[in-house]
Amino acid sequence: MFNRDYETMTSKERVKRAFAFEKCDRVPINYASNPTIHNKFAQAIGVKDGDYDQVLDRIGADFRGVGAPYRGPLLFKEIGGLSVNPLYGFYTKRIYNEAGYYDDFCNFPLQDADDETIADFPAPNPDDFDYSNIDAALELYKGKAVFIGGAGNADIINSTGRVMGMEEALVRLFNRDEATLTYLDRRLNMELGVLERIMVKAKDKVDFLWLGEDLGTQIAPMISLDLYRKVFRPRHQKFIDFAKSYNLPVMIHTCGSSSWAYDDFIEMGINAVDTLQPEAVNMNPGYLKERFGGKLCFHGCISTAGVLTDGNSDDVENTVKETIEIFRDLKSYMLSPTHMIQDNTPVENVIAMYEAAHKYGKY
Repeated sequence: MFNRDYETMTSKERVKRAFAFEKCDRVPINYASNPTIHNKFAQAIGVKDGDYDQVLDRIGADFRGVGAPYRGPLLFKEIGGLSVNPLYGFYTKRIYNEAGYYDDFCNFPLQDADDETIADFPAPNPDDFDYSNIDAALELYKGKAVFIGGAGNADIINSTGRVMGMEEALVRLFNRDEATLTYLDRRLNMELGVLERIMVKAKDKVDFLWLGEDLGTQIAPMISLDLYRKVFRPRHQKFIDFAKSYNLPVMIHTCGSSSWAYDDFIEMGINAVDTLQPEAVNMNPGYLKERFGGKLCFHGCISTAGVLTDGNSDDVENTVKETIEIFRDLKSYMLSPTHMIQDNTPVENVIAMYEAAHKYGKY
């Protein structure tokens, strides 16, 4: 299971080469899952207590993230029976189902709020985060491909929708609502401030910046290219310029049909695109390779809403093999599920995914 005897590079070397379109020993591998299926998977591969880092090591996952936990004052009121996010002030309620559970968004604090309430909605101070663990985390992940940020960092649509509801968020963004943009910029400046403080400590030990912005439904763009260019692009550019000041490549997470924005991404200096849901319009591996091959690196493509949940282990193996073969000559594909592996995924399919990654991912 997960034979890795052939490996000749560290994860750091492997991922750096992929970002540079250079041949390495194998395709880089990533992993992300919901807690219920993660614990089942960990047990199945012999990792006690579901230890996340041990699972990553066992399957040969190359990526590790470092960040700083918030230690500041409570900025948002607590509501019984709900969880409140200490950074962004959104509320969730745990909903159980036959496969596990999901934390559903609810009680949107800025829904139908007045302009003053929206503009002044709290955003944490970057100084109220604990950066003391950065050195230890970098030492622990020595030899791994270390990133800062994540799939939700610099996000505009989802993070705004979580506090005012998706419909109202999209309408206000479309109308360039001044109060919403004021709140948005305060929130993004907080995130950028945290990243800046992390890099002061991490220096040259970080390998890339990960951003996120869901831009598509399964069949079409979620917003217009004009709206992206006028509202989203200049705000994302601040994060990209920050990364480039440290010579870091940038990867951006975009769910759904989002390749319509990739030409802009290339102009902005983005190096890699993540998620790549193959069932969405203009997101299958063949199209992405033909249209953007050699200009962007690709991270994802193994569908958590398709083959992983609905197929069997043979289907998963064949999909991994086919996906790797399509991208192989680009030398820049990074294998990953398209999202968090969902609780209704058969454990044998998760095992098949990572076994196939090693079986077919060798260069």
